[in-house]
Amino acid sequence: MAPTDFITLPVTDLERSKRFYSRLGWGLHPTFEGAGAGTVEIREDEHVMVLSEDRHLRLVRPGTPGTPADASVVNALSVDSPEQIDTIVDRAVRAGGTEGDTQDYGFLRSRCFRDPDGHQWEILWVDPAAASVRATSQQQ
Repeated sequence: MAPTDFITLPVTDLERSKRFYSRLGWGLHPTFEGAGAGTVEIREDEHVMVLSEDRHLRLVRPGTPGTPADASVVNALSVDSPEQIDTIVDRAVRAGGTEGDTQDYGFLRSRCFRDPDGHQWEILWVDPAAASVRATSQQQ
């Protein structure tokens, strides 16, 4: 089995969060559903697991804040094209998210949003040609 990544987020309303992430075009993953937990598949090996606050606190330690989200964490996802950025962020805003910053350097473009619980997301695209030029120059 290939490695699988999970971003685990505490949420105040589990069903609202599952609806929100589903509206981004990401599918619910029934294998990882359970009491106080839901999982959304971003890609085959990338998932967002949303946990009720009490379930999240069992993973961390009592007294650790669960929600609202810690603004110091940004969940960044790369996409294959600049158009995919707009598709995902526009869907997030329509589903109840709040749009954040936008960057466009030509070779790198990104847009940010916050989900209904305040979790920060950055959807970004990096031009593969620019990335390979940079990697080659660093190796020399």
